[in-house]
Amino acid sequence: MIDDLPVFEFAFPGPLRDRLVAAVLDGTKTSTTGLLQDYEIDGEPLPVVGARAAVVDSAGRRVAVIEVTEVRVSRLGDVDLDHARDEGEGHDSVAAWRAGHEEYWHGTDYRGWLGDPGFTVDDDTPVVLERFRLVAAL
Repeated sequence: MIDDLPVFEFAFPGPLRDRLVAAVLDGTKTSTTGLLQDYEIDGEPLPVVGARAAVVDSAGRRVAVIEVTEVRVSRLGDVDLDHARDEGEGHDSVAAWRAGHEEYWHGTDYRGWLGDPGFTVDDDTPVVLERFRLVAAL
């Protein structure tokens, strides 16, 4: 049952989340990247292949079910073009993908959540690269 699934949130509520959720729903987004430190801060285990989650929109509504198909931890500097493209944000290079992600991680929402206004990432920052498939749109 959908209500029993853990919630998966892309970004913070707002325009970015709305774009990412739309890309999940239309099938263009099949990967995502998070910082390893976020799992450590939240005390959450890394995702596991086969796990399902309910994607929520900016209003907190459950709008889709996704299933994890691959998880790997990598250096930020080692993210490949296939992963970057599969994030569904229209990036045609790793550099463009990285710039977009740095804008997010260096932005006021993320730094505010982290409680560190000077936080930055670099090539050696550990990231969690996740692939998933859309199981159902609700």
